[in-house]
Amino acid sequence: MTASLPRTASTPSPASLPPTGLVGLDPAFSRLVDVPERDSSGAATGNTQRWHVLDNAAELDRLGVTPVGTVLCVHGNPTWSYLWRRLVSSATAVAAVASTTAAPAAADAPAPLGDVWRVIAVDQLEMGFSERTGRTRTLEQRVRDLADFTDSIGLDGPVITLGHDWGGVVSMGWAVDHPDMLAGVMLLNTAIHQPEDSPIPAPLRLALRQGVLGAATVGTPAFLETTLALAHPPLSTDVKRGYRAPYRGAVRRGGIGGFVADIPVDAEHESFAELDRIAEKLRHVDVPALLLWGPRDPIFSDRYLDDLITRLPQADVHRFEGAGHLLAEDVDYAAAVLTWLGDRAASEPESDADSVAADDDESMVAETAAGFRPLWQYLDELSHSDETALIEMVPSSGAAPRVVSWRLLSTRVSQIAAGLVKIGVKKGDRVSLLVQPGADLTAVLYACIRIGAIVVVADAGLGLRGLTRAVRGARPDHVIGALPGLAAARALGWPGQKISTVRLPSAAARALGVSHVLADIAQLGKRADGAPILPPPPAPGDTAAILFTSGSTGPAKGVVYTHAQLSAVRDALAAQYGVGVGTGLVAGFAPFALLGPALGARSVTPDMDVTSPKTLTATAVAAAVAAVDATVVFLSPAALTNVVATSDALTPADRRALDGVQTFLSAGAPVSEPLLSAAARLMPGASAHTPYGMTEGLLMTDISLEGIRSASARDAEPAENADDAPKSAGGGVCVGLPAATTRVLISALDDSGAATGEPAAVSGVTGEIVISAPHIKDHYDRLWLTNRASVLGTTPDQRWHRTGDVGHLDAAGRLWVEGRLPHVITTPDGVLTPVGPEQLIETVSGVARAAVVGVGPSGVQQLVAVVETEPAARRVGLASPELAAAVRAAVGQPVAAVLVVPKLPTDIRHNSKIDRSHLARWADRILTGGRMVRP
Repeated sequence: MTASLPRTASTPSPASLPPTGLVGLDPAFSRLVDVPERDSSGAATGNTQRWHVLDNAAELDRLGVTPVGTVLCVHGNPTWSYLWRRLVSSATAVAAVASTTAAPAAADAPAPLGDVWRVIAVDQLEMGFSERTGRTRTLEQRVRDLADFTDSIGLDGPVITLGHDWGGVVSMGWAVDHPDMLAGVMLLNTAIHQPEDSPIPAPLRLALRQGVLGAATVGTPAFLETTLALAHPPLSTDVKRGYRAPYRGAVRRGGIGGFVADIPVDAEHESFAELDRIAEKLRHVDVPALLLWGPRDPIFSDRYLDDLITRLPQADVHRFEGAGHLLAEDVDYAAAVLTWLGDRAASEPESDADSVAADDDESMVAETAAGFRPLWQYLDELSHSDETALIEMVPSSGAAPRVVSWRLLSTRVSQIAAGLVKIGVKKGDRVSLLVQPGADLTAVLYACIRIGAIVVVADAGLGLRGLTRAVRGARPDHVIGALPGLAAARALGWPGQKISTVRLPSAAARALGVSHVLADIAQLGKRADGAPILPPPPAPGDTAAILFTSGSTGPAKGVVYTHAQLSAVRDALAAQYGVGVGTGLVAGFAPFALLGPALGARSVTPDMDVTSPKTLTATAVAAAVAAVDATVVFLSPAALTNVVATSDALTPADRRALDGVQTFLSAGAPVSEPLLSAAARLMPGASAHTPYGMTEGLLMTDISLEGIRSASARDAEPAENADDAPKSAGGGVCVGLPAATTRVLISALDDSGAATGEPAAVSGVTGEIVISAPHIKDHYDRLWLTNRASVLGTTPDQRWHRTGDVGHLDAAGRLWVEGRLPHVITTPDGVLTPVGPEQLIETVSGVARAAVVGVGPSGVQQLVAVVETEPAARRVGLASPELAAAVRAAVGQPVAAVLVVPKLPTDIRHNSKIDRSHLARWADRILTGGRMVRP
């Protein structure tokens, strides 16, 4: 499909420099370049075309610095080189700093600096301020145009390409044709291949319709204005003016229409073969790659990101949640690009020492494999046992609990595993599990793990919006769910083949897009003459699972675990709490319930709504304990609060069951001593513990109730040999000593509240908590920048994770958690962490719960206390003078305001982590004259 020239071809006009005064665009970078044209055979045509480009080469020369290479930037449609203005300016600013901090090797020779890059951003012909030739250009021609340009300026390697939209395709075409010069590939939202089973994006289909193309793209600025409206947040008027500058009038917009007309909608299109050539050759590009993506893109959705990842499996990937098609305007992409370039430049060629380290890594992998015990070990070892493996409590039906033996569970797992292989699920496929905790979820999870599929666990506790973000971000190949999960998947457009855990009516199955039923899959896996045939087991270093965080500090993050790391989680729990074969385990938190079979334990999840932990009652816990004769109970703090509140309903039989519990755990958020004590009274024979951990590391430290009682929250020790380090103001929640295989360090806070100190095990110093253990995460999924910031360093025998929590160590080596790093308050009197003051406020009569936040500019923030009262307030308001005075007296330092709310905002999963960042923004609005609305 090719549009006619009158609709889409440019009216010939010469190239020109952009007008002055366009926001963010330095005229010093603009220049015009005459480029001789060549035909497809490489012969000169005799024509010369003039390009407009942004180029910082002259500025680098003026600064006396030599770049290590060139970043070649190619815009898409309907933008121009203005898209890359920030990168050109930022790269030049970096060079200016470098020129003042690095002396040249000789007086007349600039020093090559690892972080200095030449940046060239072209306006493609017919676009921006480059020449309008009057021709409609195909993809093949545009790739050749770019090669003509780089040849004409004598560009030499190393070159790293950067493209967006259809400029990404053109840049990839140049990249695959110049392997000797190519040093890397960077892409923002783009596409290189259209899946055969799906149409091109709806906005493009509309633009390509007969009678629409010319009017929408050339005759009017509709296509341009629609694109500019895709920014999040909206573009300023001045920035829109910058993008509109080269396209004022239909005579200037022919290139926009030509670009749209050149979209290969089918194999008959003249640019289809070139697109296919580039897509296939991209699979053989083995240079470093960076993919920066905005998922709120109605044109290039995550399916195109998936395709690029399959072609560039070595790529670093970062999805900016909330950003969209105009990623270059939505986020600070320039900082991300320069950071990535800096990492590449800092990489040294492999030395003999690197070879030795690599050998050490291989030896360590071999040792790990030799001692590796897979998660399904007990399913194999106990496959002939009729002892109970798990019990599924049947909510509100009056039916007896469902008892599943080890023999039945092992058989079911093997059958489902073999059946999944037969329907096409393979090693490395992502499988999202939208199933309530119970026998089905357990069997499916272990079946997936056994065949090397990657399980994606985003529990319903994230809420529908959070769950949607998680599933779309993980891009599963298959979704296994019950009716509620499948209905949500269909309504919200979640990706992946749909598999139902229950048999649905034919009409419902068709409507939900269900391809298979779990029972049929298990039947497929059966063998009349023996055990199901399974593929070779995955290796210890293969990815096993993606577990999503609670989303309490922003969008939930996918945390990637290998098989070895998940097995290490199991081993840490077994060693710390003695959970093993035959142990009865009640897990009121889904991830721990799923570890039951890996531990060899008899496990049960009590009757509760997993989306609301506060629905768990004391009688439900007692029933679950009795069902498996449990000796170990794990509950989240939010669930624990309601268990204590409903304990009056316990019968004598319930209390006898609870008497048999030997170990009780509560984790996921700070647990107060009064709450833990109240729970301990319900289980008088149990040792009560509150381990500290996170999705990235499920067991880092541990403390018993006795340990909490013996610790003094007000005793902060002076720093050891660190007179200049920020001292802890005391307070916080004591979470005990590191677990057996865990190390804990503190990175001290500076005056701005940033964790800049060298991590050390020094007592009495408040800073970010840094942890290392065999069972911490491997990385964050498709969050390269986040992962980079979280990793302190990696050696063959040590991996460190920055937790984002702040706290201190005491003289006994115990860890105290004082809050989250983003919640640190920077007052005129110094840095303040929130948990200590909150604890003091919660001692005030009539205060049920408190949060402390800072409002105002960093460095001069004012302290604001927000409290829930007892009884609860009916509306938001200022605290009474008496309550405010009592709060200020308890804190002992200036408090600008005390606000009362009916309920503090908390995360969905735990219902206990206070969202202080949201609360700070809310309090700032209230105190600057905003309406007294609930946070």
